[in-house]
Amino acid sequence: MYDSRGGEAQADLVERHAPLVKRIAHHLMARLPSSVVLDDLIQSGMIGLLEAARKYDPSKGASFETYAGIRIRGAIIDEVRKGDWTPRSVHRNSRRVAECIQTIEARTGRDAHDAEVAEEMGVSLEEYHSLLKDSSSSRLFSFDEMRESTDTSAGEEVASEDAPPDELQEDQAFQRALAEAIAGLPEREQLVFALYYDEELNLKEIGQVLGVSESRVSQIHSQAALRLRARLESWR
Repeated sequence: MYDSRGGEAQADLVERHAPLVKRIAHHLMARLPSSVVLDDLIQSGMIGLLEAARKYDPSKGASFETYAGIRIRGAIIDEVRKGDWTPRSVHRNSRRVAECIQTIEARTGRDAHDAEVAEEMGVSLEEYHSLLKDSSSSRLFSFDEMRESTDTSAGEEVASEDAPPDELQEDQAFQRALAEAIAGLPEREQLVFALYYDEELNLKEIGQVLGVSESRVSQIHSQAALRLRARLESWR
């Protein structure tokens, strides 16, 4: 473990990057149910920041902010994963959506449309959109988890630490598969992902960019995540 800094230097890193914890917590909170307490996410994120300050190795090539962001997100996602706030029915419906998307795309050879998925499921389009809204906060499939996992093992091996070679190779293969799957998403879904994850806009801001409601952005994000789940089924 790398730890050449004294406690004072680490404390300075934590103090200067504390606002990053709040920003990431608020960003993730946008798609979580009201039962999740923001202060709990911030507390978990601070633990991730402290861990980052303790383990950061600048020789690996990434900036501290990049490394800390990965650790903070990972700590918050772990906290959310521990909770059991998602009803089983939401898990079941999320699986059904992913399975129907996979069936349609295997049959047609193209992206599945909202109306087609609704018909395949035997529900109305309105009911389908309601299912997407429910699944937006489901931890059954979390793109955030997948992104944190691939970020952790990528980029100059910043956080891979002592992972065995076969595990690193598998991570790299998954990263390529995930990148290809994202590149194959419908254009609007790619844009929502880019604005949310890369530009770090919230759902309301993305809605303003696209000229749609915040709830519609949530639906698009959820459908994109479930579409990725269907296309990456072999990796689960």
